[in-house]
Amino acid sequence: MLAPSAGTLPHGHILVEPYFFDVAQYGSYDRNGKLTGTSHSNFFGNLTYFIYGLTDRLSVGVIPTGGYTTVEGGPNSGLDFGDLGVLAQYRIAQFHPGRFTPTTSIAIQETLPTGRYDNLGSNPNNGVGAGAYSTKVSLYTQSYAWMPNGRILRLRLNLSDVFSGDARVDGTSVYGTLSSFQGTAKPGGSVTIDAAGEYSLTRNWVLASDIVYGYTGTTLVSGNGTATILSDSHSLAFAPALEYNWTANSGILFGLRMFPAGRNTSASITPAIAINMVR
Repeated sequence: MLAPSAGTLPHGHILVEPYFFDVAQYGSYDRNGKLTGTSHSNFFGNLTYFIYGLTDRLSVGVIPTGGYTTVEGGPNSGLDFGDLGVLAQYRIAQFHPGRFTPTTSIAIQETLPTGRYDNLGSNPNNGVGAGAYSTKVSLYTQSYAWMPNGRILRLRLNLSDVFSGDARVDGTSVYGTLSSFQGTAKPGGSVTIDAAGEYSLTRNWVLASDIVYGYTGTTLVSGNGTATILSDSHSLAFAPALEYNWTANSGILFGLRMFPAGRNTSASITPAIAINMVR
């Protein structure tokens, strides 16, 4: 559910894959990473992959996002667009049966700060963006194993690193600043390691699971003559899923991403549905 494929689209083909999800979060942290409450919130979101096979080895695309937040005992947000991703993925190796080399790709995703993140007035829950340009560099790998019963087990290992620029911040923002604040925020970089597997139960049904480790570095918020460091965080997520493909080019996935509470990370459960269409 969470690990993109190392394969690229054949030339001239298009992938459309919308995800609909509900991030149910328990607990909240202040700007210093300390647990401040146990209120319940839900972020109902959508992200959609629009990917085109520019050549057999190179795929390009865009990833629009959006959603809204509801908070127990607090103000809800409005529905809004989030940050926009622009993606390029180049395949450098292709798996062949009997060889060790997995399918391997390098992907670069640039995130454009199109979502609201500051000037949020009295409702900080209206923030759906980060306000900074960021670049994610990823290495995707995928291999295959044939089980004794003849079924296929697909194995993926993806590594990603994100670098962010500065965000100009005015007023109430997603960085915990107040209405009188003027300054900048420097989001911390992040590293993600995703190990995933997909087992073909039948030609139509697939069981899948991800184990994802994430680390996000400290964020520096400075302005009004002060500087605040937002603590780094660690997380470990588990994401089992079930996929049904009614044709070779179309399918639907039902998954559940679970984040136990970690270092400066609230516990959350995210049910998700994705529809996969290739033409």
